[in-house]
Amino acid sequence: MNWISIAIFAYFLIALGVILDKFLLSSKRVSHPVVYAFYSGILSFFTIFIFAPFGFNWNGWGETVSVLLFGLFFFIGILLLFYAIKKSEASRVVPLVGSIIPLISLLIERFILGRVFSGAEILGIIVLIFGGLLISFDLPIELGKKKFFSSFWQAIFAGFFLAAAYSGFDYSYKQDSFTSAFSWTRMGLTLGSVLLLLVPAWRRIIFQSVFHFKKEKKKHLRTANLFFFNKILNGASSALTNYAIALGGAAAVNALVSVEYVFVFLLALGFHGMFPQVFSEKNRLSDILQKVMAVLVIGVGIFLVFI
Repeated sequence: MNWISIAIFAYFLIALGVILDKFLLSSKRVSHPVVYAFYSGILSFFTIFIFAPFGFNWNGWGETVSVLLFGLFFFIGILLLFYAIKKSEASRVVPLVGSIIPLISLLIERFILGRVFSGAEILGIIVLIFGGLLISFDLPIELGKKKFFSSFWQAIFAGFFLAAAYSGFDYSYKQDSFTSAFSWTRMGLTLGSVLLLLVPAWRRIIFQSVFHFKKEKKKHLRTANLFFFNKILNGASSALTNYAIALGGAAAVNALVSVEYVFVFLLALGFHGMFPQVFSEKNRLSDILQKVMAVLVIGVGIFLVFI
């Protein structure tokens, strides 16, 4: 199997994971995005026991605080992403976040690392902005009504924090071994989960989820199994993506990411037929054409940025 096939299959698994996120968050199986993010962060702690034995280093307080902060940024990003996915169509949220991440990553490299953009990258940035706006508008636009989909700003800030996290991860992997840096980032995610308990309203929601689990154990066991299955999908897709990068290079694999948005779009349409109350996908011809055009534009922008 060549790297293209591996990358496409990895993006399919990622898209399926997004659809399961949407199902769990919008079907009332998970009461609140905070609960979903809390358990996701707590679960990530246990991956440390898999990676740390292969290399775990202490590099001083400065490096340690930095890598924990990058992990915390990632946690904030997925929390905002869960909010956005719960409130809006996954086929809008995911491509918008996907257009923001490379855009912000390039700006970070430009203003912090002093990188000079090539002509293709500048054109790619312009195309990404256009594609992001194209998928964000709720058409037709009417005076006095909101112009963007309901979780537009959550998606924008999710992209910002995830881009900052990915840039930080890239820096950390260059300063330390992968296994050590990855373990520290997972601690940052766990820290994010613990910090949620400092907010009284969120702490109450999280504790209530534990109480309801005990009260309706059979029902919540099914939800827990689906949640764990989704996390296994996430782990498998991450491993396959990194394997594809090892075979074909990061730029080429990243340039194929628009395949993920196509899979999300098709899966969301398919699940809309089975669970219309959960997957509130607009399936008018104009909405479908808008999303298809936006995904194509975003795909071109990502290609220009990474190739």
